[in-house]
Amino acid sequence: MDTDATKLNTEFLVFGFSIEKITAIYGGILIFWGLAVTFISGSTSITSYIPSMFGWPMLFLGVMALKAPKYKKILMHIVVIIGLLIFLGGLDVIRNVMSGTLGDNPWATASKTMLLVTGAYFSVLCIKSFILSLIHISEPTRRRGISYAVFCLK
Repeated sequence: MDTDATKLNTEFLVFGFSIEKITAIYGGILIFWGLAVTFISGSTSITSYIPSMFGWPMLFLGVMALKAPKYKKILMHIVVIIGLLIFLGGLDVIRNVMSGTLGDNPWATASKTMLLVTGAYFSVLCIKSFILSLIHISEPTRRRGISYAVFCLK
């Protein structure tokens, strides 16, 4: 039985996981990546820990959003800002391409590329989640044939 009320209560899922769980998983992946790259490459630079530095707040905020749904909206808004910062940090790989220093440090290049790609994908997922929540918020209260959120998407 697939009613409109059932559709309105659906949650945005990625591979069967809520965006809060995806956030916690992504945070764990970032932490692992930063630690692994640092130890595998033998780096002594603190910059090799940058993915881990972004991963800890992502993990913490994802878990907090799962444990305290009352604060989910504000926590997830903070998360998307961090996701955008991750993406913007990854853009540094473009500077390496332009200056011709792309291959000088393959581990740094791999980390920047990972931050660029995963930060962009994660930010897109967050935005999709926000759009879906806007549609769900506006649908029950709309008086016209189209909700404001859907109108903005057209």
